[in-house]
Amino acid sequence: MKIAIIGCGAMGSVYAALLADSGNEVWAIDTWEDHISAINRNGLRVEGASGDRTVSINATTDPRSAGECELIIVATKASGVAAAAVAAKSIAGPNSIILTIQNGLGAAERIAESIETKQVMIGVVGGFGASMKGPGHAHHNGMQLVRIGEMNGGVSDRLEKVVQAWVSAGFTAKGYPDIHQMIWEKFICNVTYSAPCALMNATIGQIQENPDSWSVALSCAKEADAVARAKEIELSFDDVESYVRDFGANMPDARPSMLLDHMALRPSEIDGINGAVPIEAAKIGMTAPINALISSLIRGRESNFKQ
Repeated sequence: MKIAIIGCGAMGSVYAALLADSGNEVWAIDTWEDHISAINRNGLRVEGASGDRTVSINATTDPRSAGECELIIVATKASGVAAAAVAAKSIAGPNSIILTIQNGLGAAERIAESIETKQVMIGVVGGFGASMKGPGHAHHNGMQLVRIGEMNGGVSDRLEKVVQAWVSAGFTAKGYPDIHQMIWEKFICNVTYSAPCALMNATIGQIQENPDSWSVALSCAKEADAVARAKEIELSFDDVESYVRDFGANMPDARPSMLLDHMALRPSEIDGINGAVPIEAAKIGMTAPINALISSLIRGRESNFKQ
């Protein structure tokens, strides 16, 4: 399968390396010129949960160099989705599949502003963290489950084909008829740990171990859970505290991407994660004051980052 990865940062690099290593023709597309140059010069190295490998793949800053692709994976941060949608459209044919994988809410809807929803799939990854060691070199510290579904719902032959591509690359992947349930379940976990870890400069395990930190994180989770249930999202769990604690217990040393952003003095995806909770709450006449406050604190800190 000819596959393009738009947004070949830490997570995108893991996807690209494993999918290429299983025999697919993979194009890494990113605006980070040093990273692209390193990949073209030395290959893409990924180490961590799946071993240590260096693969030769195509890498470019210009999407048009890739030509038409069968599967286009959008792996940018939420803030980059709009630009990625334009790039995806430039290399998509009438039968191409665009699979968007982001934290938070709303990415697929932004993709669908440029591309018909019938071509869009949504991915949700769980227990899966990654970081960049340097240009051309990524590390990942967890690799559990990739959930994939059609944006319009249902199970299709092409969904099974996409899932099989991930499975053949060494991922545990499954297709789901209602991917929106999966999005909200992952979203609740992101809300629990993203902003609290960033504000407190703590790993997931450190958040769980400290009673004060855990109180804040759990309050964020409970607000998101309440909004989901009010919106009649069918969740697979009844006890949100047990759910998010079990999720975090699988990767106690992980640093969420929001914390990594702050360590590098980069703006985060706060508006698509904790910042999205009060927005979704307001749509149904609810409030989410803890997430609103913690989002304001994150934005305040980020306003002092040098651009």
